[in-house]
Amino acid sequence: MNALPTTFPIRTECPPGACVCDRDALLQNPQGDTRVLLLTREEEKRLLQRLEQLTSLADLRRMQARMEQQLGIRITITPSPNEVRTLRGITILVHEQPGLCRKTRQAIPAAIKQSLEQRPEISYELLDEGGLFGGQ
Repeated sequence: MNALPTTFPIRTECPPGACVCDRDALLQNPQGDTRVLLLTREEEKRLLQRLEQLTSLADLRRMQARMEQQLGIRITITPSPNEVRTLRGITILVHEQPGLCRKTRQAIPAAIKQSLEQRPEISYELLDEGGLFGGQ
């Protein structure tokens, strides 16, 4: 899909046995989407800091779109079909993809949940997307 230009730094490989991201297989696949490898450890830290400081649901949706557009990272955020009493009732799923580190897949939802804890109004907006607080 997207070949990496050689002028951009790419993510260094994880220690052997520590991750199952298939980074090497992705690099050898000429049709592989290598955009996710542009997320170096330094860029990942910046991304996580940004996700921890979300200001609104629109900001969250903008970040979701940018992550998918620039890195190919897809995130699904859905409230539980049952009651949502705490943030545990909101599911944040980072879809698996070749080249995306397991630790990154865990850190992204944690950063988003931290924002939701700091700004509960984002959670309310998220729940209202499905019509929870809307009128009849």
